[in-house]
Amino acid sequence: MARFYHCDSGDIEQQKGAYSARRKWGLPGVVCPHCKATWAAAGPSYPAVDLSGHPAAKKLSKAYLEKDFEEFERLREQVRSLLPPDYPLRPGTLFGPLVGKARGPFSAFINQYGDTLLVQPNALERLMGEGLRGLRGCRTEMRFSPKGVPELRDLHIEPRGLLHADCIPRGTPPPCPKCGRHGFSLPAEPILDAASLPQDLDLFRLRNFSTVLVVTERFKEVVERHGLDGLTFRELPVR
Repeated sequence: MARFYHCDSGDIEQQKGAYSARRKWGLPGVVCPHCKATWAAAGPSYPAVDLSGHPAAKKLSKAYLEKDFEEFERLREQVRSLLPPDYPLRPGTLFGPLVGKARGPFSAFINQYGDTLLVQPNALERLMGEGLRGLRGCRTEMRFSPKGVPELRDLHIEPRGLLHADCIPRGTPPPCPKCGRHGFSLPAEPILDAASLPQDLDLFRLRNFSTVLVVTERFKEVVERHGLDGLTFRELPVR
């Protein structure tokens, strides 16, 4: 059976470089009229989605709470055509480049917050040269310093795969049929749902816990063989 790994930042004290930035656009948080939750999801982001010139761009350029759920649905449908129809578009979903500043020198990978993976251009070239699938590096709009450091690429990571129902805490309510919220903490021992795992990607994020980035054994092997720093890997059981 194929082996999969949680791609983590490792020892943050030893990771070289840092950044302070936010996505250029994002869906608002909501107050759900059905489950009564006030929330915005952490993790889901689509850096390759460009809202420049889009009718909703100005409204989505600032983070805010939308109390009118019908207005949230209207905004969500305005951007849905820019993504595959099965991609989740939860409250708080982010789009476009990171805007801010970054200071190097950098590790090969920067996984500062756990849900966004930045990579040095030469490292990305090595990975793609090895035939790893699903790697799409996007430019950022960050200001890089000191002068001459490579400008990191922001990986557009597809939402594929699920946590297995067996590791979701008992008693967790099902996802809200209105807003989609499925409120539970990441299990201490996550298990992947074998039937949900993609066969065509070496890097993806989980659909039902989007802060978890998952890589294949092939990805891990290539990173370690090339000595690319900044990440650690924890094997995840599959059921």
